[in-house]
Amino acid sequence: MDHALTKQQAGEKLLRVLVFTLIISVMNASMFNVVLPEISRQFQLSASQVSWIVSSYMIVYAIGSVTFGKLADKYRLKDLLTFGLIFFTLGSIVGLAATHFWMIIAGRILQATGASVIPATAMIIPVRYFAPEKRGRALGTTAIGLSLGAALGPIVSGFVTSLASWRLLFALSILSLLTLPFYRKYLDDERGQVGSIDFVGGLLLAGTVAALLLAVTLSDWSLAAIGAVLFVLFVVRIRSAAEPFVDPALFANKSYTFSLLIAFLATGFMFGIAYTTPQLLSNVNHLNPAVIGFAMFPAAIASALMGRRGGKLADEKGNSFLVYTAALLLLICFLALSTVAGLSPYWITLFLVFGSIGQTFMQIAMSNTVSRTLSKEQAGVGMGMFSMLNFISGAATTALIGKTLDLGAPSIRFNPLFGTRDGLIYSNIFVCLAVVLGLVLVLYATLLGQRRKDFKPARQG
Repeated sequence: MDHALTKQQAGEKLLRVLVFTLIISVMNASMFNVVLPEISRQFQLSASQVSWIVSSYMIVYAIGSVTFGKLADKYRLKDLLTFGLIFFTLGSIVGLAATHFWMIIAGRILQATGASVIPATAMIIPVRYFAPEKRGRALGTTAIGLSLGAALGPIVSGFVTSLASWRLLFALSILSLLTLPFYRKYLDDERGQVGSIDFVGGLLLAGTVAALLLAVTLSDWSLAAIGAVLFVLFVVRIRSAAEPFVDPALFANKSYTFSLLIAFLATGFMFGIAYTTPQLLSNVNHLNPAVIGFAMFPAAIASALMGRRGGKLADEKGNSFLVYTAALLLLICFLALSTVAGLSPYWITLFLVFGSIGQTFMQIAMSNTVSRTLSKEQAGVGMGMFSMLNFISGAATTALIGKTLDLGAPSIRFNPLFGTRDGLIYSNIFVCLAVVLGLVLVLYATLLGQRRKDFKPARQG
């Protein structure tokens, strides 16, 4: 880090670089959501099969985010970023050359191996470089990168696929290498404490995640049993190892553990919107990728414009205000989309604006809530675990929705206001997402109540 800069000044510069990195990273995910129907037709795949382009990426991304979070407690963050961005580029090259479906998956896995350093970085920089009372604004700035990536992804995807092959989408991720010199300049040179990494614990955790998500996708109970066994072994390992992969003391923090549960559910419906909407617009409204990108563009731009405002609201009025505001916007989105699914795509474009802003606000609030439950020493692995569970949630949601779409048109209508046959399965999915939102609000209110109880002064006498 440049010694002429204060820590906060370096943090401000790092935030700008981080925003660009996040744009590329999120584009890498959102671009492929738009072209999944086209890839499905080209390789003759079912909805659940093609969803592995997203799910495989998120499984490795999830495991990698907590691994890099753990490594960040031991090694220089700039060195981890160097390794990660190089692997991200290698995966992009493999995907660019793909001629078979397995090559696409291989490229995505390599991409995720490297790109998973980015969410760990996005969580660690606000915690390390900004005081708690300024952290909401910093997280709001990172949300701008997430929102711009989501905004540009569909547009870029539609533009590229309309002119050339969707394989060129892999080439855009190579731009992430441009940020590496800036990270190496502004990140500090402080090394972590010398110590060993519990690779056995890490492998058991990775095996648990992969087995459970494969069980969901393949509807295989034997894989679920294997995942359960691996989880038990993981728990035994972290309780007995001298330097466990995840310190069990982390979960003794009830506020942190409960916040993770809430964030896990909240992330599920966020990924649900991103995966379901392009499928709806392609399969029911019969739009091509370019038009789908334009239909989703206004919502993502709106959330990008509101991201910094969301961070300020968290700092000025508290996370609870931001959570309830986000929930109202998301509820409007889910119920409206459930009602108009199958009708004009202009309705989808309009109501996605509410959902996209709601997603951004909820993401800021959850990140801020979780980060404030952690000590400085626990920040790396704690926020890495938070990132990991977010992407496990996203992978599980994507797999579940993919399996639901494989079932075809349902016979039950969850929304009595839905009046057409086309799009009924999508209408039902949006109702289910609204139910999950309700559960999140109940759990969040419970967390607030518990915190008030914990901080209530003891009676005298």
